[in-house]
Amino acid sequence: MNKWCVAVIVATGMSAAASAQTALPPPETTDPVALGLMQGFPPPADKAVTLANTLRYPNPRWAFHHLRELGPTVNVWRGAQAPSEFAAAPRKLDDLAFADDKGATISFADWQKTTYTDGLLVLHKGKIVYEKLYVGMTAEQPHVLWSMTKSFTGLLAAMLIHEGKLDPNARIAQYLPELADSGFGDATLQQVLDMTTGVQYHEDYTDPKSELFQYVMATGLIPPPAAYGGPRSVLDFLKSVKKEGEHGAGFQYKSVDTEVVGWVLQRVTGKSFAELVSEKIWRNIGAEQDAFVWLDPRGADVTSIGLSATLRDLARVGEMLRHDGRVGERQVVAKAVIDDIRKGGDRDKFKASGQQLRFGYSYHDQWWIPHDADGTFEAKGLNGQHLHINPAAELVIVKLSSHPAGNTLVTHAVDRAAFAAIAKALR
Repeated sequence: MNKWCVAVIVATGMSAAASAQTALPPPETTDPVALGLMQGFPPPADKAVTLANTLRYPNPRWAFHHLRELGPTVNVWRGAQAPSEFAAAPRKLDDLAFADDKGATISFADWQKTTYTDGLLVLHKGKIVYEKLYVGMTAEQPHVLWSMTKSFTGLLAAMLIHEGKLDPNARIAQYLPELADSGFGDATLQQVLDMTTGVQYHEDYTDPKSELFQYVMATGLIPPPAAYGGPRSVLDFLKSVKKEGEHGAGFQYKSVDTEVVGWVLQRVTGKSFAELVSEKIWRNIGAEQDAFVWLDPRGADVTSIGLSATLRDLARVGEMLRHDGRVGERQVVAKAVIDDIRKGGDRDKFKASGQQLRFGYSYHDQWWIPHDADGTFEAKGLNGQHLHINPAAELVIVKLSSHPAGNTLVTHAVDRAAFAAIAKALR
C-alpha cells in the first residue's frame, strides 16, 4: 500500500486497528505542545509538520488549527462591523457524568479527553455556559471543519432555491454542461443535495482503491505520487466520475456530491464559495474572525471539506439557526429554509447507507437529521467535528477534535450520549 494511502487511512478512516479503542494512542501522548511539534525556528526535521505529513498522526493535532499555514487558502471575510458579544453564564459541567455507549459511567472531562477534543463550546439560551480549548489552540484560530463544510454548502443551496435562483428538480447538466457526460449529468440538484446519486464513487477509507483517494489528491490536501496520472483538480475529477446504479434509489455518503453542488452555486451566482459564505452568512452573524477555505491545485474552492472557522463563530452560526435564521432583528436565513432542512429526508432511503448506529436518521440538504424528540439537527465532520443544535433545550454545542479514527461513527454513540446529558443538565 502506498504511503499516501496509509496516511489518509490513519488520519481520516476507520481502519481495523483504529476502530479498536486499545489501538488508539493515549490522548495525553499526542499533545502537539508537549511533543514540541513546529516549535523553534526552524523546527527540527522530526518535529516539522508539512503538507506531505499533515495527516500522519499525531500531526493532525497541530495541523487541524494551523491548516492555512500549510497550503493555499482564501479568506471568508467577516465584514467591517463589530463582532457580536456573548454573555457568560458558566455552569460546572465538568462535574457531569453519564452512561457511555457501553453502559459505563464516564465523566464529562474524560469524554473530552478520550475523543481527542481540541475545543468545546456550549451555548444555552445564547449564553456561554462552557468553553474549553486544548492542544495549544487559541480562541482566534480557525479549526478545520472537514465535512461540516458540506452543511454550509447545502445551506447556501437551500437559500438560493428559496430565492428562486436554483431549481431543485433541474438536471445537473442544465447548470454544468461540463458534467453532461459524467455520472452526475442526469441527476437532479435535489438528488445531489441529499446524496442519493447513483455514481461510481465509494467513500471507503479502508480501501486504497476507493475513489475517495483520487478525490483527496484532487483537492491538493494529499500530494499525489510522482507517477500519478489521475485528475489533479476537483473539477477534473468530477468530470471523470461515471454513473453506477440509479439516481434517487438510496442514500450513500459521497463528498463528490457536495463538490457538484458547490460548482453549481458558483456557476449560477458568478461568485466563489468563499464570497457566498461571507455575503450570505459570515457578515450577518457578527463573526469575530474571518473563516477560510482550502483551494485545490487549480485555485478552486473546495466546498465539501475545505472550510475552517473558530469555535465562537461556529457557535454564532448555530445560534442563528436555532433562532430560525434570525440574528437580532435581521433575518439571515429565511425560516422556511430552516424548516425544510429540519424536516429531513427520506428515512427509508437513508437505510441504504447501512449506518446502523444512526438508525432513524435522515440526510437532507447536506444536514444530518436525527428525528429525535428535541428536533435536533447536526453538521458533522471527519475526526470529530460537530455543530449540534437542540431547539427544544435552547442549546448549541460546538465540538472540534482531532481523533485518530476519522469516521464520526467511531464516537457517534458516546457523543450523542454526551449531548443528551448536557441538554438534560441545562434544561
